Amino acid sequence: MDTRSLRYFIELAEQLNFTRASERLFVSQPALSRRMRQLEEDLRTPLFERTGREVLLTPAGEALLPLARQLIADWQAAQRAARLVAAARSRILRVGFEASGAGTMATQAYTEFMRRHPDSSVEPKRFEWGGEVMALHEGLVDVAFIWLPADTTGLHTEVVAVERRMAGLATGHPLAGRDTISILELNDDPIAWTRRAPRDWVDWWAVNPRPDGRKPLWGPENDNVEEMLEHVASGRAICLSPESMTLHYSRPDLAWVPVDDVSPLRIALCWPVNTTNQSVADFASVVRRLSRGPTSGSTRDPIPGKARGIGD
Repeated sequence: MDTRSLRYFIELAEQLNFTRASERLFVSQPALSRRMRQLEEDLRTPLFERTGREVLLTPAGEALLPLARQLIADWQAAQRAARLVAAARSRILRVGFEASGAGTMATQAYTEFMRRHPDSSVEPKRFEWGGEVMALHEGLVDVAFIWLPADTTGLHTEVVAVERRMAGLATGHPLAGRDTISILELNDDPIAWTRRAPRDWVDWWAVNPRPDGRKPLWGPENDNVEEMLEHVASGRAICLSPESMTLHYSRPDLAWVPVDDVSPLRIALCWPVNTTNQSVADFASVVRRLSRGPTSGSTRDPIPGKARGIGD
């Protein structure tokens, strides 16, 4: 089922502004307008009143809004229930991550978990740019390593690792040979970014605004880490990435330099607060033992855990 039209409708109904809604959805205004016209044609009734620059909900739109929210929630719950049952019956633990995930610790955790539970298997599932959060809500994975900040509402969140942020530079970049650099020294370098992640997530990685109040110079867009690194290696842009990426994505045409004046990345192990999957609890126990110890914001509550939304 394609729920995008309903999601677009909800965002526009909340913003009542095509520009803001399209920016938050990372779609063009014409694309958003086409979706809304098609939805109105399908329902055979207008949902919005467009008077000059003002956008208002019609009575039909006001009636649809709470039902649309519930439809999205119900569809997510239905997907999650079906997928969780199927995975549990197969004795498969699905672990979400992005890019370098939690570094080598994650690989060690998979190995140790399967050693302790030889009748179970682990399926690492990679997602792009924060997609593992939605994957948890939709039941695509049972547990995930999530790069914070993220909206972890409804998820038990346990910080298990902290990594420095590194600047990815082409080897010919003037700063490529430095031991460390300041984020302010990168103000004039276009930074690679993506529309596929939440805007708050994009801004945190790009350090927007910079300490001096300036905005980053936005460079080429990408849909995945490989595209991002191609832009960097070709000299079209720079990127900011976690330290584990320097090992997982080592290339002779890339240089990685620590940025010494930005906050580090916190990596959290997350799972739905209402899970009853004992394999999740067993995996979390393994990860705790392998982690470098508790960090600020971490929690050691057993399943079922207390939700902790960490957004900064």
